[in-house]
Amino acid sequence: MSLVSRKGRGFSSSVLAAALVVTLALTFSSCGGAESRPSSARANVVTSVPVAVSKAERRDMPYYLTGLGSVSAFYTVSIKSRVDGELVDVKFKEGQFVNKGDLLAVIDPRPYEVALEQAQATLFKDQATLRDAKLNYTRYKGLLQDSGAMSQQQVDTQAATVDQLEGTVRTDQAAIDNAKLNLVYCHITSPISGRVGLRQVDPGNIVHANDTNPLLVITQLQPIAILFTLPEDNLPAVSQHMAKGSLEVEAYNRDNQQKLGVGRLLTIDNQIDQSTGTGKLKAVFDNKDNQLWPNQFVNVRLLLEVRKNSTVVPAAAVQRGPQGTYVFVAKPDNTVDIRPITVAFTQDNLSNIASGLSPDEVVVTDGQDKLQEGSKIQVRQPAAATNAGAAQPQSRPGGQPPGGAQASGNSGK
Repeated sequence: MSLVSRKGRGFSSSVLAAALVVTLALTFSSCGGAESRPSSARANVVTSVPVAVSKAERRDMPYYLTGLGSVSAFYTVSIKSRVDGELVDVKFKEGQFVNKGDLLAVIDPRPYEVALEQAQATLFKDQATLRDAKLNYTRYKGLLQDSGAMSQQQVDTQAATVDQLEGTVRTDQAAIDNAKLNLVYCHITSPISGRVGLRQVDPGNIVHANDTNPLLVITQLQPIAILFTLPEDNLPAVSQHMAKGSLEVEAYNRDNQQKLGVGRLLTIDNQIDQSTGTGKLKAVFDNKDNQLWPNQFVNVRLLLEVRKNSTVVPAAAVQRGPQGTYVFVAKPDNTVDIRPITVAFTQDNLSNIASGLSPDEVVVTDGQDKLQEGSKIQVRQPAAATNAGAAQPQSRPGGQPPGGAQASGNSGK
């Protein structure tokens, strides 16, 4: 009987173990099913791609040609002495603006004053000799005609003497004029209006007309010129527009951030540089504020024309693929279409659309890498709007928003 009871207890234990296994299996099965259903539900949901958008605008868009250039003084004059002598006085300051005709320096004029007096004395002596020769010629001629006391040869010789003395007097007069001119050269004046550079010679030094170094250099800064280059393919269009009127030129600094001045195109060079395939152009600037200096490097923008009623979008909206340029156009149902376009030109982060897009259509400007035809999109709010929305819920104690009077007025509207 004890054997039978032991067999009964063993059978009961086996049944309990089997029931426990079945219960655990059902539990794991139910847990797995509960997890699988949400996963399939999430797989069926279409996610929206966050993007930034902008509206195509119709506006007048300027068309610029850009090039690199350098500033060149309109006139540069190296002032040298035209006579030899001691530099006794300097009438200018370094960096001074001088006008045409202003006195710059004085060279010791005393040697040239003495030379002038000598030339005048020689002229006076030779004039007296000439008068005597003329009187003798008149006497000889009279004697020949009245009594024949003088020969024709003597009369002719005296006439030649008179002519020689007249030549001597003229030479003396030329020497006087030369001495006066040297006195003028002793006073060095400015031939142009401009800015004086650094002084090269100090007072007290002896200067010569054949010195290599100048006394000073004057550069004309107002107006001033800029020489720049453009590709040879652009020159025909520039020439055509020059025939219609003056073209505006803008100069910017080295990093292309600060505008230095606005001028006008003066001319195009008469030949093209074959080594670079570019042509040289010259523009003139008033430079009233002295922002441009000779030999300064500048970025140049030549306004060729203004294209009226152009369709303009941000340059970031334009995409490029094997089939050409295109944009993603946002539709009212928050989906996008791929639209092929033709870009006329791109400038200042704006693209001028020649065809394929109409004004007021909305294009995607950021997030295009995750888009394809028909993709669902979610438009991101601009940062300024987001910050304003974040600040709006803040309120003062008592439940009144900041600036309560203005806020209530807006809510009343």
